[in-house]
Amino acid sequence: MATPFEVNWTRDQIDKVLAQVRAYEFPPAPEGGGWGYGCDADFLRDLCGYWTGGLDVGAVQANLNRFPQFTATIEDLDIHFVHVVGEAKGKRPLLITHGWPGSHFEFWDAIEPLAFPSRHGGDPADAFDLVIPSLPGFGFSGKPKRPLGQRATARLFNTLMTRELGYETYLAQGGDWGGLVTSWLGLDHGAHAKAIHLNMIGLRPAGPPQTPEEIAWITGFGAQMDLWGAYFRLQASKPQSVAWLGANNPVGQAAWILERFHDWADLSTKPFERVFTRDQLLTNVMIYVMTGSFTTGAWYYRALLEEGGPVLAEGQRCETPTAFANFPGESIYKPPPRSWADRAYNITRWSEMPRGGHFAAMEEPGLFVDDVRAWARST
Repeated sequence: MATPFEVNWTRDQIDKVLAQVRAYEFPPAPEGGGWGYGCDADFLRDLCGYWTGGLDVGAVQANLNRFPQFTATIEDLDIHFVHVVGEAKGKRPLLITHGWPGSHFEFWDAIEPLAFPSRHGGDPADAFDLVIPSLPGFGFSGKPKRPLGQRATARLFNTLMTRELGYETYLAQGGDWGGLVTSWLGLDHGAHAKAIHLNMIGLRPAGPPQTPEEIAWITGFGAQMDLWGAYFRLQASKPQSVAWLGANNPVGQAAWILERFHDWADLSTKPFERVFTRDQLLTNVMIYVMTGSFTTGAWYYRALLEEGGPVLAEGQRCETPTAFANFPGESIYKPPPRSWADRAYNITRWSEMPRGGHFAAMEEPGLFVDDVRAWARST
């Protein structure tokens, strides 16, 4: 049985974190280094000043409690999830899964228009029931005793949808780790996940690249990982090393998370400070800091390796109808050529979006909502 949930940080918990932020001794940073060496020092100082002197933590909590939330115990692990029964009234469920270093909060600005389109000038026929879980070890979900991966997460989420919530079939959407979880839902649980929508391709077909375009893509991806993927290699190999550094260090955790938001956002038309508000960034950071999930969130990378990775077996393909939305500001995880994706998925829709980056629903909620609606109409 699902149990109602509310965020309820105590005054002592909040004061402890704010005291740690105030007491933080900033290390030297290269003059003029900007974001090139990691999180920009001036930005981080300014954000910490706002964190301790301007942020209304009570308003943050109220915002996080804006939508109905629950926890359900599945395979001895508590899974936290938002559940908004919209104008669809139980007949059109959509499961949306986040990634790292995001959270269920990524989708806050998309929830109302997806669930209640008529309130936003839309067609009630486009409405969904929304289920937005926190990944195991993330946010308000329980912490596994050891790394638990994306394929296992898909199993847990399918149980959440079918057994706990009673949805025999549903649609599923995801990006980042959510894209891989959603892909496993399509592959392993296609009898229930009847169609999937991705804004990051997760699965890889068996065998080497087969065309010049595929070779160029895989070569370019490797180069991008050499430049920007140190975080991935560390968290996939020695995630506890990150945990030791970040434990009881909210500023360090914030810097590690903010760097990803900066580097992965679409900054082609506006600066970082206008892509996300300070309240948005700090709300997401505080979800990690206040729940102690900075550590177990990093474990999720090691879990990918321990599960065997995202490469499919020879002849294996996700046959569940799959839509992909390509947000052009995606920096490190640019999509493969269509030929590569077609060998791993039954691609039925491919959208080229006009703008937006890795955190699509948070950066461009309107575009995200429009594409999800258009995809769902065709399923």
